[in-house]
Amino acid sequence: MNFLTVLTENTGEDLLSLIGQSFDITAQLESLSLPRIILALLTATVCGLIIYWVYRLFYRGVVYSDNFNILVLLVTVVTSFIIMTISANLVLSLGLVGALSIVRFRSAVKDPLDIGFLFWGVAAGITAGAGLYFVALIGTVFIAAIYIILTVVKKERRSYLLVVRYGENAESNVNALLGTLRYKLKNKTVAGNFTELTVEIKTPQNDASQLSRFKAIDGVQSVTLLEYTGEYMN
Repeated sequence: MNFLTVLTENTGEDLLSLIGQSFDITAQLESLSLPRIILALLTATVCGLIIYWVYRLFYRGVVYSDNFNILVLLVTVVTSFIIMTISANLVLSLGLVGALSIVRFRSAVKDPLDIGFLFWGVAAGITAGAGLYFVALIGTVFIAAIYIILTVVKKERRSYLLVVRYGENAESNVNALLGTLRYKLKNKTVAGNFTELTVEIKTPQNDASQLSRFKAIDGVQSVTLLEYTGEYMN
């Protein structure tokens, strides 16, 4: 028996042993101790709750959806035990990949920021499921702090759409008042003797003083102020 024959036989035995271990689901699942499972799920739940409260307290979109917020929490926990299952057994991991590949999300995400919260929940679940509990908690708190800081800073001055409808006699006064503001022209419509002007301005949140200034001009019929986020108006 030469060396090549021995090497082939040993390699074949090792390969068969590896395949047998891959299908020995009971033995591999025993590596997932009950304390590890509970700790991973608790860590994922804590991370999900942090994301839930950050989304609820500092939401900046059009309409807050509590169902979506609960979904983010559930995705965090579900992802954690999927990762635990994948790490425990190769065969189960392939089955999960096949099962998850047929899932289709048909609910449209209205705000691009919501996608970021979903990825945040998935990342926290993956980290917790992989056993990196400290990393999952620190990462979640760090991202939450960044998001809160950016939200608070941007709340100081918000973008608004100012819509003014006026007659020809008020044209010069409206233009003079606009000259005192920093604005971007969005739309200007002239119909007969009336003009409807839409401009984007930045002003402190809940500051409606511009309404009274334009309304005081003779010839102005109506003034509307709408919060503007770049894609949606509140």
